[in-house]
Amino acid sequence: MEEKNTKKQIPLRISEKLYEELSAWAEEEFRSLNGQIEYLLHECVRIRKKGADKEKDK
Repeated sequence: MEEKNTKKQIPLRISEKLYEELSAWAEEEFRSLNGQIEYLLHECVRIRKKGADKEKDK
């Protein structure tokens, strides 16, 4: 049986400049580059959901 926290692998192409900026940011926050990207994606989804909930309340 598969675990709920199974992670999917995806290829990701980003510019060298963005790669360098994300790497530096990850290092500042003591995360791996992959961990930083995953964290940022989670935050974006959370913010988007929060915004969608506010729109529903109107």
